[in-house]
Amino acid sequence: MILINTFYKNPSLPLVVIFLVVIAGRIRNILRQMRLLFKSAIVISLFLSFSPSISLGQTNLDFNEDKFLVDILWDKFINLSKESRPSAALVLGGGGARGFAHIGVLEIMESEGVPIDLVVGTSMGSIVGALYCSGMPMANVRKLSENIKWGEISNLNIPSLFMMLISEDLLSNEDLEKFLNKNIGTIDFSDLKIPLICIATDLNTGERILLREGSVAFAARASATIPGIFKPVEYNQRYLVDGGLYENIPVDIARIFNPDIVITISVAADISKNSTSSVFNSLMQAIYIQGRVFDGENLAKSDIVISPSVGDVSATELNRASEVIRRGFIAGRQSIENVKMILINKTKGKELFE
Repeated sequence: MILINTFYKNPSLPLVVIFLVVIAGRIRNILRQMRLLFKSAIVISLFLSFSPSISLGQTNLDFNEDKFLVDILWDKFINLSKESRPSAALVLGGGGARGFAHIGVLEIMESEGVPIDLVVGTSMGSIVGALYCSGMPMANVRKLSENIKWGEISNLNIPSLFMMLISEDLLSNEDLEKFLNKNIGTIDFSDLKIPLICIATDLNTGERILLREGSVAFAARASATIPGIFKPVEYNQRYLVDGGLYENIPVDIARIFNPDIVITISVAADISKNSTSSVFNSLMQAIYIQGRVFDGENLAKSDIVISPSVGDVSATELNRASEVIRRGFIAGRQSIENVKMILINKTKGKELFE
């Protein structure tokens, strides 16, 4: 009764009480965040107070304060809900056998728990993207790729090339679709663990075609159909060929979906080192030369570009898969801290310190 009379005599008092309660709650949140920061500072200070380096037996390991702090924040980041963290799109460029490097990079990203919300791929990038987005562990993708041969994914061989020259009948990469169906199942885009977009080119109109519904294996095959060698893939009264003919690094497509971060893996050729001694290599060289300007513009739109050192590898050298995957693994390991920092910096501070 006394409290009611007090509120009656002082009508503004309830508002003051509510205001104080709100302020107290905010102060508690600030103090909680300060305690977390203080604890982190104490841990770092303890490490630094002993020595700038940590001795383990006969081995001296340099202590990297930035990496240490990133590791602490990353442990919190990977436990955030999808709604609480920044969204990330991954762009996988084309490049034939050089695209095996995507596998090595993705092995590192997978092991570190880097979350990916969208994959956009061209040519070999679509094939690796299909395997990755299906949920197949990258260690399994590596094993699958290390022994792959042209005969498993096409009818490309010396007799068929000879027949192509005398009959003008192009080869077929239909076996690539069968290969993918065998290893990921006859799945549609709606069945994928991560959304995927495969880029192809309409051979009649020159238009860029985005494939993101229906059969995943069919779309990846269309995206990797090299013009002049393989028969165009028929799709909705269109004839589709390699997406790299229009755009080899489709960052602008990823940007359409408004991700907070775009991570691009570029496996570009060093055209000064490429052999042009065969019809196949000459065609690929022409595509690379045509796309160089567009590639540079698209790379500039990425938040981070990972470029494995594979420029000396020909698009046709499937026999170098193990070597190329290893180079991708090295590039991924060298870039992973930057990937983590960009994702952490894009995350709201309150999400990491609550």
